[in-house]
Amino acid sequence: MGAVAIGVPGWPELAFCTASTDNTLTVSMHNCSRSLAVAAAGSFAKIVVGITIDLLHPVKLNFYAASAVGLKGQGARFLHRAMVMSYQPIENYGVIGNLHTIALVGLNGSIDFLCFPQFDSPSIFARLLDDKKGGFFCINPVFSEMKQKQLYLPDTNVLLTRFLSPDGVGEITDLMPMGGQDERRLIRRITTVRGKVKYQLQCSPRFNYGRDIHQARQTGPNEITFHGDGPNGPSIRLKAGVPLQISDNDATATFTLAAGDSTDFIIENADNENISPEALKQRVTGYLIDTINYWKAWIGNSTYQGRWREIVNRSALVLKLLSSIQYGSIIAAPTFSLPETIGGKRNWDYRYTWIRDASFTVYAFIRLGYSKEAGAFMGWIEKVCRGIKADDRLGIMYSIDGNRQLEEHTLDHFEGYKGSAPVRIGNDAYAQLQLDIYGELMDSVYLHNKYGEPIPYDFWKDLEKQIEWLSRNWDQPDDGIWEVRGGKQKFLFSRLACWVALDRAMKIAEARSFPHNGNWKEQRDKIYNSIFTDFWDEKKQAFMQYPGSETVDAGSLLMPLFRFISPKDPRWLSTLKRIEEELVTDSLVYRYRPEIAAPDGFTSREGTFSMCSFWYVECLSRSGQLEKARYYFEKMLGYANHLGLYSEQLGFEGEHLGNFPQAFTHLGLISAALNLDQQFNDNRNKNINLD
Repeated sequence: MGAVAIGVPGWPELAFCTASTDNTLTVSMHNCSRSLAVAAAGSFAKIVVGITIDLLHPVKLNFYAASAVGLKGQGARFLHRAMVMSYQPIENYGVIGNLHTIALVGLNGSIDFLCFPQFDSPSIFARLLDDKKGGFFCINPVFSEMKQKQLYLPDTNVLLTRFLSPDGVGEITDLMPMGGQDERRLIRRITTVRGKVKYQLQCSPRFNYGRDIHQARQTGPNEITFHGDGPNGPSIRLKAGVPLQISDNDATATFTLAAGDSTDFIIENADNENISPEALKQRVTGYLIDTINYWKAWIGNSTYQGRWREIVNRSALVLKLLSSIQYGSIIAAPTFSLPETIGGKRNWDYRYTWIRDASFTVYAFIRLGYSKEAGAFMGWIEKVCRGIKADDRLGIMYSIDGNRQLEEHTLDHFEGYKGSAPVRIGNDAYAQLQLDIYGELMDSVYLHNKYGEPIPYDFWKDLEKQIEWLSRNWDQPDDGIWEVRGGKQKFLFSRLACWVALDRAMKIAEARSFPHNGNWKEQRDKIYNSIFTDFWDEKKQAFMQYPGSETVDAGSLLMPLFRFISPKDPRWLSTLKRIEEELVTDSLVYRYRPEIAAPDGFTSREGTFSMCSFWYVECLSRSGQLEKARYYFEKMLGYANHLGLYSEQLGFEGEHLGNFPQAFTHLGLISAALNLDQQFNDNRNKNINLD
């Protein structure tokens, strides 16, 4: 048996490693910065490897120390796995935000992702995408051993991270106050709950996606200003309740708090009002109280009173965080380039407003009683439509301020999450043709006009132009809901959504007595007949992904949800059965089978799509399979992370994949919960054992 304590200058005893003759190495590490891992094992040779590790708990890894010169076999696999484990699992993060931007906070007390000051601004912290070059802001206690827990204060987006140890208990409260346009800041309050706890801090911003160098300047004993050296380089200020030091242009601090003591840290625009050191604690307390009250008041306006209130409220709070209070737009997710497959190339930038995703979010807001948020998006889309030139068409996605040009670039200096390159910013899908967006948009406008506010005449005239274009162009191949990059097809889902667009446009016109083109009904009915003739496979008894396709597509789960077909229609039930056979594994749903579906331009394996899993639950619910629907719904709830958050996909081992958290998944959860509650409360279902 051999053992060694490891440290690097300024960070004593960061790790403790023991190794025994059974070739098992136990590594206990508590730092959130770089360190050296040293393995010593009895008669084995010592190996010193420079790696970055960020572990929450001790982990056992098998390896053979064959030589001190190189690592092979099990040793090489140990090194690779250790390097991969330097990244936190995606599901280990919570989020905080202020309706302008969002930060990701790890269970280890590190803020590893923040674009500042807007959702789509360049990042200042992005260790989630490169653990050496991305930047981070970490605070944690120095314990020989500890457990971590993370929770939201109920019905808020105020996040608590706790460190529990026999030596003491520490706690970080993270929040972003709901300030004005120019008063944007992130607050971290550190409190010792029990014992006397020593803490270490490192704030390492990396400006402009880690591309620009920066300068750190001490502007007071407890204040450091960072300035990016690039064009129009931003300046941010770190204020603290304890003395700060500069080390390699980063801010560091070591401080001790006794039980009941607390101190505060603020990251903010350097041109914000400068809070005096004497007023810091009082101001932070005020921000904390105001932020808690804001979120509790907001969630208190929800009309949902169903069986899954806690998880539905959490999903609603996520959707609100993804909404821009400045513009009214709604982003798909706050992150970019988190991979859909570890080591793969499906790494996209989701910090934009997809017409599809945002329209579905409006539907969820309306169902929950949030007409103000729905109206804000309608105001945004009205401005977008007003700016479309005469012969142009609606784009599939826009920046939060309504700009359509989102040219894609790669950040070649970032290695990507767990080595998943390329890291992309921007999104070339903006130029794709995706005909389904008209259906989702018109469905949300229809619902807003019916349950919210009547839409203005000029907005209707702008929408009318888009529907006129669609009535002439619906029968053409497009890139589809899944944004394939392997060639256009006449996708079933696109055809379905075109039917929805024309159908809802007619309903709006009839409800408001708006004059409209009589050709719309003819085209709507042509689409309807086309779906039943061109997409129905008599042999497989299912609606297929596109004419002549060999497989079904999870997008067709929206057929009954869009009220195109009865959820109990025999043709739909046989399609649902085919989807279960081809795409469903337990309660989880793949969006399609890549090996036989329309080519998507990639060969890497992908996970199950959580939003499709919730669509599947709702289809079961609507078809009368209530016990099965409830069972699968509650199993899906078990795949949320410790805070009730979901990414886009789930991997083979249930790990979260893709950008995080994702609006589509959370609105799918809300819709499924609402329908299940509606079905359960229907007197016709009272004889079913549901509770």
